[in-house]
Amino acid sequence: MPEHELLPEPSRTGRAALHRAPWPTMAGLSSMVGAVERFLAQAGFDRAPWLAVAFGAGISAWFVLPGRSLWAAFIVGALLIALAAIVSRPARETRYPYLRQAVAAVALALAAGAGLIWFKSAMVGTPGIARPVTGQFTGLVLSREERVAEQRVRLIVAIRDPAGADRVIKVRIVVPATKDNPLAAEGARVSVRARLMPPAHPMVPGGYDFARTAWFQGLAATGSALAPPQVLAAAPPGGGGMGGIRQRLSDHVTSRLTGSQGGIAAAFASGDRGGISEGDEAAMRDSGLTHLLSVSGLHVSAVVGAVYVLAIRILALWPWLALRVRLPVAAAGAGALAGLAYTLLTGAEVPTVRSLAGAVLVLLAVALGRDALSLRLLAVAGFVVMLLWPEAVVGASFQLSFGAVLAIVAVHSSERMKRFLAHRDEGWPIRAGRKLVSLLITGMAIELALMPIGLFHFHRAGVYGALANIIAIPLTTAITMPALAIALLLDIANAGAPAWWVTGLSIRVLLGLAHLVAAQPGAVTMFPAMGAVPFSLFLAGGLWLVLWQSRIRLWGVLPLAIGTGWLATLQPPDVLVSGDGRHVAFPRVMLGQMVMLRDTRSDFARDTLAEVAGQDGSHRLLLQDWSGAQCNPDFCLVTLRSQGRDWRFLMARGRESVPLRDLAAACERVDVVIADRRLPMSCRPRVLKADRATLDQTGGLSFDLARAAITTVAQTQGEHGWWVVPATETQRRSNAAKEAPAHKTVLAPTPPINLPENGAYPVRASPANQQPLERR
Repeated sequence: MPEHELLPEPSRTGRAALHRAPWPTMAGLSSMVGAVERFLAQAGFDRAPWLAVAFGAGISAWFVLPGRSLWAAFIVGALLIALAAIVSRPARETRYPYLRQAVAAVALALAAGAGLIWFKSAMVGTPGIARPVTGQFTGLVLSREERVAEQRVRLIVAIRDPAGADRVIKVRIVVPATKDNPLAAEGARVSVRARLMPPAHPMVPGGYDFARTAWFQGLAATGSALAPPQVLAAAPPGGGGMGGIRQRLSDHVTSRLTGSQGGIAAAFASGDRGGISEGDEAAMRDSGLTHLLSVSGLHVSAVVGAVYVLAIRILALWPWLALRVRLPVAAAGAGALAGLAYTLLTGAEVPTVRSLAGAVLVLLAVALGRDALSLRLLAVAGFVVMLLWPEAVVGASFQLSFGAVLAIVAVHSSERMKRFLAHRDEGWPIRAGRKLVSLLITGMAIELALMPIGLFHFHRAGVYGALANIIAIPLTTAITMPALAIALLLDIANAGAPAWWVTGLSIRVLLGLAHLVAAQPGAVTMFPAMGAVPFSLFLAGGLWLVLWQSRIRLWGVLPLAIGTGWLATLQPPDVLVSGDGRHVAFPRVMLGQMVMLRDTRSDFARDTLAEVAGQDGSHRLLLQDWSGAQCNPDFCLVTLRSQGRDWRFLMARGRESVPLRDLAAACERVDVVIADRRLPMSCRPRVLKADRATLDQTGGLSFDLARAAITTVAQTQGEHGWWVVPATETQRRSNAAKEAPAHKTVLAPTPPINLPENGAYPVRASPANQQPLERR
C-alpha cells in the first residue's frame, strides 16, 4: 500500500490550513457574520428599541441630506437592502435568520422614517411670504398668548396672503402691552396694522432655524403690530374652546400669585410660561431646572400617579365594586383620562404627548401585571410621537425629553440599582438615604445624557443640575403641584388662600435654589457650535451604551470618547456675519470679550452671536473702540493673522454714499468686504464680496481662517421647502419694470473726511464726485 494512503484524512480545519489563502477573506467574513448572528440570537427583546432608533435616524437623514435626488436614493437604497435580506436564499434556509431579519427591519425603518417626513413636509409645509410687507390685515384670531413678563401679547391670526395668492396663511403678530386690545381673543375677527416678515432663517451657521419650525407649524410670517387691533367680530361665548379655558385658568392663577411665582404656577397648571421674568427663567436654565417649566414627564407622571392612587383608594372603599372589578384597571383608566385632560389643557406640546403616551403604556403594564419600567415601552412611546410629529426628532424638546427618560430607565433597570434599592429589613433613615443616593445617581445620569444635547442646541449646559434637582424635583412633585391642585379645588368655595400661600412659598424656595446654584462659579459651561458629526458620535455612543444589556454595550464608550476629544478641540469661528450683513462679530480677537461691528438693541442678535461663539454675551466691545481696528463713520478695517497670513476685512458701517473709485481701490487691497447693502461691480476683493446680493444667496457666514474655510447657512439647508433664496437683482428689476417705472434715490452729499495714511478704505463722497451706491 502506498505510504500516502496510510495517512489519516485531514480534518476540516486541517484542509482549510492546507489551502489557506494569503488573506482569509471568506473565512474571516463568515466568522464575523456568525458572531453577529449569535449575538442577535442572544439579545432577545433588546433588539426591539433599535427599530425606533432606525426610524428616527431615517427622519434625521432627510433633514441632513440636501436634495430630492439624495432623499429618493436613500429611500430606494434602504428598500433594496431590505428586499435583498428578505428574498435571499442561502445554502441552508435557516442560516443567519436573525441577521437577515435585523437588516430587513432596520432598512425598512430607515426608509419609512425618511418617507414619512418627506410626505409630511409636502403635505403640511407652508411657504413663507416672499418679502417684508406693511399693511392693514384682517383675519381670525386662532390663539392668544399673553407674555406678561415681556409686556406683550402673541396673536396667531389667519389672514389672506398679502402677495395676492389665493390662500389663507397663519401669521404670528406680537402686540406690545401698550397697544393690546383684550377683546382680541381666540375666535375674534380683527383688523390690525402690522409689519410682517418672512420666517427667519438661522442668523449664522449653527444658529436657531425658526424658518424650519414655522414650515411645519404652518406659520407663513411673523411681525409686530403698529396699532392696537380693531375687533370686527367678538369671540364666541365660551372663549374659543380649550385655548380659552387655558387662558382663563392662567389668568386665575396669576391673579392669586404675582410675578414669577404666578408665572411658574401658571406654567404648571396650564403650560403658560409668559409670566416668568427673564432673570428668573435664566436662573432656572443655568441651574439645570428649566425642565420643570415645560410640562412633560415629571408633571404628567405626578398628575397620573396622584389620580391613580386616589382612584384605587376611593374605589376600594366600595366592597361591592372591589369584588367585581379589577381596581388596578379602573384606577389606570382614571389616571389615563386625567393625563389626557391635563395634556389637552396645557396645549398638547410634544413633551407632554410623549409623556402621556409613556404614562398610558405604564398604566397598561401595571394593569396587566407587567414590568412598567421598560425600554420597549419607551420605544413604543417614541414611535407614537414620531408618527404624529416626525419633525420633532431634530428638535431640542424631543431629544431632551426622551434623553432624560432613557437615562432614568437605563439606570433603574440595571441589576446593580435593583439590588441597591431592593427591600430590606432596615430602619427608615437608611431607606431614606438609599432613596437620596438613588436620586443623586439618577440626576447625574440625566445631566450626562442631556449635556451633549444642550451643547448642540443651546451651546451651553449646566454643571450643578444633578444636585439642584435632588431638592427641586421632590419639592415640585410633593409640595408645589399638590398644593396648586388643592388651591384650585378650594377656590370653588373661595377657600384656597392657605393652599395658595403654600404654593407661593414652595415656588419662592425653588427660585431661591435656582439663583443660588446659577450664581456658583462654573455653573454654566459654554461651547462653540459643535456641528453634526460630534453630536452624532455622542448620540450613537449613548444609545449603544444604554440599549444593549451585555458587555458589548461598553463599545459605546469609544464614540463617546471620540466625541469628547472633538469637543475639547472646538474653537469659535474667527468671524461671524449675520445674514443681513448688519452684524459682524470677532469672537477670538480679545480674551473673554466679543468685538462687534455695531451695538444692537436686539437681544436675539446679540445672544445668537454669543451662543454660537460659546460666550455668554455679557462682555462685548464695539469695533470702533478696539485698538486693532481702523474705523471712520462709513467703514472699518480689521487685519487678522492666521497660519502666517494676514486676512484683511473691510466692513461697511454707515449709510451714506461713497466715491466709486475710492471704494474700488479699497476693495482691491482687502480679502473680504462685508456690507448690509448692495455694492457695485467695481468692488472686487481678493476672496469674497459679502454684500446684500451675496448674503441673500448664502445666508449668514462664519470664517475659520486656520483652515481657510467659509461656512454658509445655505450649505445646511439644501432643497428643503423652508429655504427660499430671494430673487436676483435682475429678476427684481424685471418684475419692478412691469409694475412701475424704475427710480433711484440719490443720497445727500456729506463733507469728506481724511483718509488714513495707508488709504485702505473709502470715505464719504464730496459733492464733486457724489455717486450713490446701488442699494435695495
